[in-house]
Amino acid sequence: MSQTLFINATLASMQDESGYGLRQQAALLVDGDKIAWVGNMAERPTPDAAAVIDCRQRLLTPGLIDCHTHLVYGGDRADEFELRLEGASYAEIAASGGGIVSTVNATRAASEELLFTEALPRIRALLAEGVTTLEIKSGYGLDSDNEIKMLRVAARLANEFKLRVQKTFLGAHALPPEYQGRADDYITLVCEEMLPRAQREGLVDAVDVFIESIAFDLAQGERVLACAQAMGLPVKAHVEQLSDLGGAAMAAGRGALSVDHLEYLNAADVGKLAASGAVAVLLPGAYYVLRETQLPPIAALREQRVPIALATDANPGSSPVHSLLLIMNMACTLFRLTPAEALRGVTLNAARALGLDNDIGSLETGKQADIVLWDVTRPSMLSYRLGVNPCAAVMQGGQWRHPGAPL
Repeated sequence: MSQTLFINATLASMQDESGYGLRQQAALLVDGDKIAWVGNMAERPTPDAAAVIDCRQRLLTPGLIDCHTHLVYGGDRADEFELRLEGASYAEIAASGGGIVSTVNATRAASEELLFTEALPRIRALLAEGVTTLEIKSGYGLDSDNEIKMLRVAARLANEFKLRVQKTFLGAHALPPEYQGRADDYITLVCEEMLPRAQREGLVDAVDVFIESIAFDLAQGERVLACAQAMGLPVKAHVEQLSDLGGAAMAAGRGALSVDHLEYLNAADVGKLAASGAVAVLLPGAYYVLRETQLPPIAALREQRVPIALATDANPGSSPVHSLLLIMNMACTLFRLTPAEALRGVTLNAARALGLDNDIGSLETGKQADIVLWDVTRPSMLSYRLGVNPCAAVMQGGQWRHPGAPL
């Protein structure tokens, strides 16, 4: 098995729950696909066959993790962006046949090949910034064949880029037009036909649901989560984005890996998240694009020590964002997270949101060798600068993503 020894590094291990776990003059040894040793330069091992990478005091971090995306879809919603700027609300656009349903129509009309081709530039943008793991949700098909089509594209993207992709079934994302007025019947279809088929075909790693006034109510959402859990699948939920329906507390009570959005989360429910271990996934891209003014209860999440993750929520409507570095800056400027919280939000806490924190998310012995070398010497620089990508090299599972050693 090949070995790589990184020397003279500024290393942010992200093991420290309150900071970067920063080491100056650090070294790290990769053996095969795992991290074999992390420590100070003076104590570094000297394996004979290791390739040596002199970091020249540049920053090493874990590979970045985008734990909430909708990267596979058809069409765009630039027209809705204009409508919102003219005063229409997200809910009003959805009620008039726009929003998620307009993307459903475009996705249903698109071939699997077209969906794959259109997803390529989106995923390449994320990879260029050091993303080594991401989640891709379905949810724009809203029938069995088209949800499966989306999940197949997600699996194909993982294979094409040799990338770790978590496939999340989000059949309960919105009510399709053919089921208007019959939401309970549609939830039955999700639970009895769509989700079982996705599991049979090996295309689902977790199950999500959108609990909101423009989507599904609390009881319907709980039906989906209960069905998923009966099938042995992890669950998560889009909750409290536009109103407080109690979805976060319900999902946390069911042991959800994460509860996502949370602008309208009642601070009184934060303790339930803390007790369950659920990760709070904040999505500042959607907050920004929708011009939301209601902030998530950041202070309460901190006080109760709820892990906070960040993600792009990359989608054609509410968050057409394909930069995790931009999301880190948005989290700092809009939500007042610290740069350390932002970096932890796209590394260790994002891994927790996917149930993968035993394998990835920090630079420590025994974990996967997902490592990014950055052309900066301080981790705060990753959140500070806009429009600059300092990613110098990426290693995933002990292999360089692009041929050749880093500069």
